[in-house]
Amino acid sequence: MREHIRLLLVEDHALVREGTREILERDPRLRVVGEADDGPSALALVNDLQPDMVLVDLDLPIINGIEVIRRIRAKPDSPLALVLSAYDDEDYVMAALSAGATGYLLKTAHADELISAIHAAAGGETVLHGSVGRTLLARAQGPSQHGVLTERELEVLRLAAQGARTKQIAAQLMVSARTVEGHLTSIFNKIGVAGRTEAIMYAAARGWISLPRHGPRA
Repeated sequence: MREHIRLLLVEDHALVREGTREILERDPRLRVVGEADDGPSALALVNDLQPDMVLVDLDLPIINGIEVIRRIRAKPDSPLALVLSAYDDEDYVMAALSAGATGYLLKTAHADELISAIHAAAGGETVLHGSVGRTLLARAQGPSQHGVLTERELEVLRLAAQGARTKQIAAQLMVSARTVEGHLTSIFNKIGVAGRTEAIMYAAARGWISLPRHGPRA
């Protein structure tokens, strides 16, 4: 690691970015080298600036934060990725960690917690916000009867197997399309598949869901 920890901020809300930058600049050992407000910009700046760490939100336009992390961490000599999110849902946490994040903080964290977490992550530690750690502990103590997938993820897969598209699934579950995309990304990462058809077949083969007679729709 260099003398300074070089950071790229990835956040689509300008006020949040500015506030985060002000917090980080209090520590002379941290240097913000760039900012991005969507997934493609983040990926381009990682290539151009070669930061040591990317501080990334999950709810990003165009390419979500989990996919950004996955693509960043797939590169040789990739920077570390530390999530700073408003979501403490276990699906998001597990998907981010599975994609290669070195830690997961909530936006309710105090300034000193954020700075300490960055230094800890740079030193090789996995950093989890207190409530996030409790969420993972609860999951470890009470695994789903369907293995690694949650009931909500199975619900998404059942609807996908019936041919429902992302917006239709979102409408039926009364959540946003981005939330559904987050569940799908989590599913793909957990069971190691590339798309929804493979995920449906994987789950059906294990008896987690039933296929309609016409089979899954691509």
